[in-house]
Amino acid sequence: MGVPAFFRWLSRKYASIIVHCVEEKGKECNGVRIPVDTTKPNPNEVEFDNLYLDMNGIIHPCTHPEDKAAPKNEDEMMVAIFEYIDRLYNIVRPRRVLYMAIDGVAPRAKMNQQRSRRFRASKEGVELVEEKQRITEEILGRGGYVAPDEIKERFDSNCITPGTEFMDNLAQCLRYYVADRLSNDPGWKNITVLLSDASVPGEGEHKIMDYIRRQRGTGTPREKKGEHDEFADSMPVSEQEFIFIRLCVLREYLARELTMASLPFPFDFERSIDDWVFMCFFVGNDFLPHLPSLEIREGAIDRLVTIYKDVVHKTGGYLTENGYVNLERVELIMQAVGVAEDNIFKKRKEDDSSAGPSADNKGVKRKAEDSDSEPEPEDDVRLWEEGWKQRYYKTKFDVDVSDEDFKKKVVRSYGCASWKWYFPFHYAPFASDFKDIKGLFTDFEKDTKPFKPLEQLMGVFPAASGNFLPTTWRSLMSTPESSIIDFYPDDFAIDLNGKKYAWQGVALLPFVDERRLRAALDDVYPDLSPEEERRNSLGSDVLFMQKSHPLADFIHELYRTESHEVRKPPKLCHGILGTLNLDDNPILPDKELVQVVKFKDPHFADDFVFKAVLLPGAKMPDKVLKPGDWEKGNRQPWRPQLGFNSNRQQAHLDQSGFRALG
Repeated sequence: MGVPAFFRWLSRKYASIIVHCVEEKGKECNGVRIPVDTTKPNPNEVEFDNLYLDMNGIIHPCTHPEDKAAPKNEDEMMVAIFEYIDRLYNIVRPRRVLYMAIDGVAPRAKMNQQRSRRFRASKEGVELVEEKQRITEEILGRGGYVAPDEIKERFDSNCITPGTEFMDNLAQCLRYYVADRLSNDPGWKNITVLLSDASVPGEGEHKIMDYIRRQRGTGTPREKKGEHDEFADSMPVSEQEFIFIRLCVLREYLARELTMASLPFPFDFERSIDDWVFMCFFVGNDFLPHLPSLEIREGAIDRLVTIYKDVVHKTGGYLTENGYVNLERVELIMQAVGVAEDNIFKKRKEDDSSAGPSADNKGVKRKAEDSDSEPEPEDDVRLWEEGWKQRYYKTKFDVDVSDEDFKKKVVRSYGCASWKWYFPFHYAPFASDFKDIKGLFTDFEKDTKPFKPLEQLMGVFPAASGNFLPTTWRSLMSTPESSIIDFYPDDFAIDLNGKKYAWQGVALLPFVDERRLRAALDDVYPDLSPEEERRNSLGSDVLFMQKSHPLADFIHELYRTESHEVRKPPKLCHGILGTLNLDDNPILPDKELVQVVKFKDPHFADDFVFKAVLLPGAKMPDKVLKPGDWEKGNRQPWRPQLGFNSNRQQAHLDQSGFRALG
């Protein structure tokens, strides 16, 4: 979904990266709707090969919109999602690949944030009902009249979580949607569609980037047009709501900003870009609380870049290399930030005191209960006063600041690439606490596996959302005798942590102990129905194609010969690499449905499998390309041509970017 503050900073600092989309609208003639012809050239005057959709940025506004009436039922929600995808497809008009990724089971670190969000949503829902009831009783007590509410069940957005029936229904509906568009929309004729639904582990944006990295090939960059690589000569119409983020222009900005002269070695812009991305993680991400002294709105990224350049000059090297981090250089950066922490906190207080009550919240959605008439909460830490570090550790961790072993433990817990790892504290350390870190990050559990979908629901849902779980599973959330009842508090404190509003604060929820959770689930696993067992299994990406697709006959032949573990010809599918394997329960071509094969990428682990879905077509031709024919005639390694071509670009539509200013 993105980091709104980061996008706001990025778009203001590098304004030329923003281009408003030219959007062609469908027409209506004699009551008949005429859709946009996406076979025609893109009105933005640039052609795109691939479109990647982070689907959760579509699902949420379509199921519980904030700017219009909510859908009446699930059917209307699905139609709204279809129309949203259609609109994005009409704007971008990909010519090769459409990849739709829905958030699947997340790593434990992200599950902590999901848990906080879902408990907050449940708490706010209960408080809203109670407040409404209180006002109603007050009006009736004064002899007034309150019209009875229309009976309507409140939509619980917590159902937008892997493992629920809603997400399973959505996956099935999206299969129908793709099949319909491939069959009936000429603009989809030559497209390869991949759907990574909620059964596939990983967050949507992570699955997209992983796919791009694994399929990335070579190509010739498109020639730049104009000073700022203009997309189109025409001005956008007033109805525009979407924007393009021109990454090629952002790279030019960053090249100017990051380039360093007089280095004792040749400057490597790509390495510097990697370092810039790495440093941005310190100012905000979904896996860790950000360091107290690094706020995007206060210029934290610019401060880090300035320090970074000095460190590179002094140490003669970069922070990262091929995904590995040089911890000694990271420590130098953290210590430099730490030296400035005292002044940073004092300036923050001065700016907050002089800016007025609303200057820092322009454009920020506020809750109804967050009134300016309410007294400001007392901040016991007072980072702007002497002794702030002692007060912070005593208030937030209940330890003395002199406890160096504890501070080292907090720092050591701050980051690991693992499905099971999570930061076991509600608060981050200070930058100045990153001392002697070179040997701290060496002992991590490897080859970890993600939770199963229903297990994740048990880890992130409050008891109020237990209706999305099997009966005996949900009883673990509410029965007093449950061995894990402490995971599901009815109420919990929110620490404002120096902020003004509750939605900015820290939800002080107990962390889920994985061993205790699994031990409790062992007793209820036998109660799962076959359908629930299916929903609780980890799935795989699904590949769709029309009957006229070059790979269609090849897939038909796999079923006819019952071939397994066959290397897919990349030239028949826009260079997409992988191995095709028959599905255990295929829908055969003589049925008026779709047929399924598994599609396994050789770079993934053995248990990570894709699926390919082929729309059944006319009768099989007499001569088709057989799997063995490709292997016999192509001994040389093939280099995929997926990526930038002479006149095409890839587009990644992430709703946090494309609607942030709309």
